[in-house]
Amino acid sequence: MKFVKSLMNAALAAALLSAGVANAALYEFKLSGDYTASWKMDTDLDPNSSDDKAGLTFEEVVGNFPGYDALDITFFNTAISGGLQLYDFYTDRYVLTLNGPQLYTGKESRHAFTLGTFALTQYAGPGNYTLTISDLDALPPAEVPEPASAALLAAGLGLLAAARRRRNAR
Repeated sequence: MKFVKSLMNAALAAALLSAGVANAALYEFKLSGDYTASWKMDTDLDPNSSDDKAGLTFEEVVGNFPGYDALDITFFNTAISGGLQLYDFYTDRYVLTLNGPQLYTGKESRHAFTLGTFALTQYAGPGNYTLTISDLDALPPAEVPEPASAALLAAGLGLLAAARRRRNAR
């Protein structure tokens, strides 16, 4: 009976240790410069359209866009010189088209946004912009516990071990 119980505990521990973490993350995009905007996108979100000759288009992205509730956002690949475009489908108006680096890696069918800060320039205009892409789900740096907290934990574990030994002795 003890062997079966030990085996079940080992199986439970293995299952807990091997449990995977979901790959989805929430990314924040902040555009600053002559035009400011911000929006958030889930990394599991599939583009509404993708083309290896152009890039990725996400429709109706909700965010803080001056004068708009949502915009279509196209991230251009290197075939179009990189950058991005903000477009309002309802008024058929290009809000902003920016040149710069490609902001994602991989193929359009299996892309991953590149985290960091990027310099962008306005297409056919004098504007300069900065786009920052950050992972909102990234864990903050681990904090080192105070020595008193470690001592309290050790004392608690010691009391548990003593109680178990006393219980087993009966």
